[in-house]
Amino acid sequence: MKTNLVGWFEIPVSSMERAVKFYETVFGLNVHVEQFGPMLMGWFPHDDKKFGAGGALVYNEEFYKPSTEGSLVYFNSEDVSIEVSRIEDAGGKVLQEKTLISEEIGYMALFIDSEGNRIALHSNN
Repeated sequence: MKTNLVGWFEIPVSSMERAVKFYETVFGLNVHVEQFGPMLMGWFPHDDKKFGAGGALVYNEEFYKPSTEGSLVYFNSEDVSIEVSRIEDAGGKVLQEKTLISEEIGYMALFIDSEGNRIALHSNN
């Protein structure tokens, strides 16, 4: 395979407006929202020339349900403590503060977003 295995991710939301506000506040970015067939999608900024998969917030009551169980999406960060410091004020809950995984791998943190999804952060610093 000539690419990384993961090429895209989708995070279920119950309220696109609330979720967009949460992610824009925590990560300091703009989420582009658009109706895409039967789904309302909020695309995270993505540059194909940079490392990492693209993804979106997705509202579709029939097929997408927020959850703290199942797959775990990791967001890249310069320093996870930056985003961790914004999570609770934005309407989320920190489950695990910045924690060293190992010197080689870096740091991680876990949180529940405004929609009830368990999400992770990763940084080398």
